[in-house]
Amino acid sequence: MAGMVPRMIGSGAQRAAGRSPLAQLLHALNQPLTGLQCSMEVALAVPRTPEQYIRGLREGLELTERMRALVEAIREVADGEEERKEQHRENDNPDMTELKSVLQTILDDLAPVAEARSIRVTCEDSAGLSRVVRMGQQRAEVTMFRLLEAVMSLAVRESVVGIEMGGISGAAWIRVGWRPATATSAFSQPELGLLIAQASFERAGAAWERERRETLETVTIHLPGVSGL
Repeated sequence: MAGMVPRMIGSGAQRAAGRSPLAQLLHALNQPLTGLQCSMEVALAVPRTPEQYIRGLREGLELTERMRALVEAIREVADGEEERKEQHRENDNPDMTELKSVLQTILDDLAPVAEARSIRVTCEDSAGLSRVVRMGQQRAEVTMFRLLEAVMSLAVRESVVGIEMGGISGAAWIRVGWRPATATSAFSQPELGLLIAQASFERAGAAWERERRETLETVTIHLPGVSGL
């Protein structure tokens, strides 16, 4: 993917600038909650026909489902933060995990998803080196799965998802680029998956950049304290 994914600035990145994943999720929860309240107030304001009540109930169920998905994502992010604090109290030397082996394991697991959507995945390592990250094996696998599963869901069918790794001076980065499908909800299940992955990487000390330009979108994760072995 070398040269394929330029540095990009997108409206999504600008909207989320300065906000943590948890803050974004809490902010998003306000919209369906307010919508549900308004729907109930309207239903009680004046008599309505049975059809109007049924329509209002359906809209309320849709809003409730959105809130449920957001609450589940909030809980997962919050649980991950508590887990990080607990591990920090118990052990000042976090586990180290080899990034390339984790990536290969997750790509194997997601092969049926890629096949179902006719997505081809390309991987490149600019230095051809192993990358060791300061994350436990299980956490790294869960986080990478969240990231790539979400990207494959957001990518247009019959397209390419490009993965590139590189690094210098003891630091490393991984970049995932894809051609997004038609516009989806800002907090659809794949978008929530990306936020959860972002929170997990950031808990490990990584910096997350999501950018979009025309028909190409990327997530770049800068991993501090990583050694090329």
